[in-house]
Amino acid sequence: MKNIFIKNIPHETPISLAQQVDIMQGQVVSKTLAQNKFISITVFAFDKDEEIGSHDSTGDAMVTILEGSGTFMVDGKEYTLNQGETLVMPAQKPHSVFAKEPFKMLLVVVFPTTI
Repeated sequence: MKNIFIKNIPHETPISLAQQVDIMQGQVVSKTLAQNKFISITVFAFDKDEEIGSHDSTGDAMVTILEGSGTFMVDGKEYTLNQGETLVMPAQKPHSVFAKEPFKMLLVVVFPTTI
């Protein structure tokens, strides 16, 4: 059997990442596309006023807004990102996500090769 490293989406087929998750009332919805000790790739949909509270990671986390806009707090500094914009949240710095409006994002976390 062939190894599959990216899952939950078709291969060799153009798709919209934003259409892979739906905004659901009062929820944060996610779909994991890849997860191993080196990388995590997840698509998220946030309803208005939903959030992921402050936390940190052992890897660098890069977010790209697919639809709408989201607010990110990184090490005490606030950033508002709009569709098409990307932000890297460095490893081991506390960060959080808040939806002032419904939005969708792609999250890629790259972990160190030795932990």
